[in-house]
Amino acid sequence: MRAHFTLKGLAAAALCAAMLPSAHAALFEDDEARRAILEMRQRVDVQQQRTADETRRLGEENSQLRRSLLDLQTQIETLRAEQAKLRGQNEQLLRDVADLQRRQKDIAQGVDERLRQFEPVKVTLDGQEFQADPAEKKDYEAALAVFRAGKFADAGTAFTAFVRQYPRSGYVPSARFWLGNAQYATRDYKEAIGNFKQMLSEAPSHARAPEAALSIANCQVELKDTRAARKTLEDLLRAYPQSEAALAAKERLSRLK
Repeated sequence: MRAHFTLKGLAAAALCAAMLPSAHAALFEDDEARRAILEMRQRVDVQQQRTADETRRLGEENSQLRRSLLDLQTQIETLRAEQAKLRGQNEQLLRDVADLQRRQKDIAQGVDERLRQFEPVKVTLDGQEFQADPAEKKDYEAALAVFRAGKFADAGTAFTAFVRQYPRSGYVPSARFWLGNAQYATRDYKEAIGNFKQMLSEAPSHARAPEAALSIANCQVELKDTRAARKTLEDLLRAYPQSEAALAAKERLSRLK
């Protein structure tokens, strides 16, 4: 009986001894897995923290960029406002200077008129020299001043009255030239063409004749009469090949093709 118990005890002890390495290995593997999981969690936490930090940094940079853009836009608007103000001041200054020049001119003319109210004066205008009564000179210059002030409709009326009142004046070719320009500015293209053509007919060698021909072509372009405009420009090149208007005519002919 004792021998039997001893054998059974030895067998159990052997079985326990055989099982110990396996249990130890399983325990070791569980520890490794837990450490791996913990390390993975730590890496994920670190990555999440980095992502959060990067997102926050980008958000701050975007906010700073928006503030910078707003500041820049404000500066641009301020500069625009200042520029507009300066432009207005400059325009007013130019008007004041022009008014002062006109007043000085009127004063000078008034003195001259009192000295020589009825004596013709020698005038040189646009390369032409002629004698004119003081009244002619005054009326022409007054009409031209209206044109230069940008009052084109009033200038057209003034030059029309001048040509009617002084049909034989040496001012007439220049007056017709400016009358045509005033009509062009008010889009009265057909009347402008008539005055430019009459000027060319009466004074083809006038210094402003090439400009008048070019202005006719401009009117024809505005009237959508491309064929007539091309012919006018070609005639200009033949009649006044050395003029500045001829250079412009060449350019416009190239655009009309």
